[in-house]
Amino acid sequence: MAQNNGPPDSWDQPENGVDTAVPGKNVFAKEFVPSFGTTAPAATSRPETSTFSSVPLQLSSTSSSSVTDDTSPPAPAVVITENTANGDERKEAGEEEEPPDEWSDKASQNSSTFDDGGSGDVDSEHVTTAFSKPKKQPKVANMAARRKDHLNIVFIGHVDAGKSTIGGHIMYLTGQVDKRTLEKYEREAKEKNRESWYLSWALDTNLEERDKGKTVEVGRAFFETESKHFTILDAPGHKSFVPNMIGGASQADVAVLVISARKGEFETGFERGGQTREHAMLVKTAGVRHLIVVVNKMDDPTVEWDASRFNDVRDKLTPYLKKCGFNPKSDIFYIPVSGLTGYNLKDCAQEICPWYDGPSLIQYLDSLPPVSRMSEGPVRLPIVDRYKDMGTIVLGKVESGSIARGQILTLMPNKCAVEIMQLWSDDDETEQVFPGENVKLKLKNVEEEDVSPGFILCSPDNLCHTAKVFDAQIVILEHKSIICAGYSAVMHVHTSAEEVTLKALICLIDKKTNEKSKTRPRFVKQDQIAIVRLEVLGGIICVEPFKDFPQMGRFTLRDEGKTIAIGKILKVVA
Repeated sequence: MAQNNGPPDSWDQPENGVDTAVPGKNVFAKEFVPSFGTTAPAATSRPETSTFSSVPLQLSSTSSSSVTDDTSPPAPAVVITENTANGDERKEAGEEEEPPDEWSDKASQNSSTFDDGGSGDVDSEHVTTAFSKPKKQPKVANMAARRKDHLNIVFIGHVDAGKSTIGGHIMYLTGQVDKRTLEKYEREAKEKNRESWYLSWALDTNLEERDKGKTVEVGRAFFETESKHFTILDAPGHKSFVPNMIGGASQADVAVLVISARKGEFETGFERGGQTREHAMLVKTAGVRHLIVVVNKMDDPTVEWDASRFNDVRDKLTPYLKKCGFNPKSDIFYIPVSGLTGYNLKDCAQEICPWYDGPSLIQYLDSLPPVSRMSEGPVRLPIVDRYKDMGTIVLGKVESGSIARGQILTLMPNKCAVEIMQLWSDDDETEQVFPGENVKLKLKNVEEEDVSPGFILCSPDNLCHTAKVFDAQIVILEHKSIICAGYSAVMHVHTSAEEVTLKALICLIDKKTNEKSKTRPRFVKQDQIAIVRLEVLGGIICVEPFKDFPQMGRFTLRDEGKTIAIGKILKVVA
């Protein structure tokens, strides 16, 4: 038997006397083990004593008319062409040939074989050669099953109103927290003499929040109904953490204003300086259009599901919410609940509260109409937070466009090109995310130190504006004295917080006629509307004019722990 100890001079020309369907040995080629069945041709020139386990299959670049021995009849064969610039080419001639027994043994040992996706059936017309081991694909959420309407809910209200308790109980009622975990929380809370706090521990996860019973960071969780997927944003109620609350409100579609019906607590939160007023104003400024007022602690001994207390809260609150910009008929809905016992959260409590015949909280949330999203627009994702975990991880809500794995985006204002390595939507890994989803992204080509809250992920061909100086229309809500040029405050716009200076007062706007003053004012005071020029002190920020992209064009001004003004950006100057 003739020996062939080396490769031929050219792969383009077949060797004389060698069948191109089964070429000679090539010691430099990687072993190729096909996993599909073929039928062996009746070729007379092939030695019967040769073993195919030691003869790797040589790829031929010839056409389907393979060169065979002149004395043998034309036999059907499968010819696999080599990889070209246009991709893998496969040509079939006649019927498939049956592989020898040694190939099946080799296939069980070699991992560099075809990957048929786990189905077990391989179509010979669509087989591609795979010389490298395919990467292990992570477990990905089923996109078709997860395409429910997405709604982001922020829980707001005065401190100790019961926001975290209601959120934790909803998670338990919808199956996101099991009974065993809740019993563990209850035992731990009892050890600290805080028995009524155990439900809130589903959202208040760190030790400081559990010891003090106060939410500091915006807690995040999710639950689902038959038709919707909800993300819970549990905002802090203490006045020291209002900046964190603003960041949570900027990601919300719907706000749940939690009111304590307990005697004295509602009055404390609603009076001037209480967080009930400020939170309601801030969520309206953040773009939330629908407000659900949950009157909590109706089971308290001072209330005992009294309808007169519920009506008293509603009558006092509605005029202020109307002043904030909410329509009482279409934008506000009141529900009496008990966050600790769960009454009126998932199921209606007609036997305890016969005077209320409306839906429960979850039933009402499930009946809300879907929110219109900018699916076809350019990508806009304001970054809320970032950390390092085997790469740079950023968190935020997709405001516009869709993001897929492997996509190249631009991080503004640094103008740094980044690649999306992995995506998570509410802790479920996925291949693509859409507007309205609260997501977590792993970025490539950027370090965690180079990313800050307030940065924006944008489409490379449609970047957002960066501003140092801009004109805005502001409404002075509360300030004890006049405001002149040179006044400084902290501006909260989307997820960014930067110090700004009032550079110039351009004009005043009449509230009734909307007419602009012809002379420049020297100062502006409470309850006045003015167009001003603001300058950022700490560099530049990412913003958009309100008429172009409202989510990045509305802001609040805060000073000395109070919300001074709200406004919208009219024009980016520099």
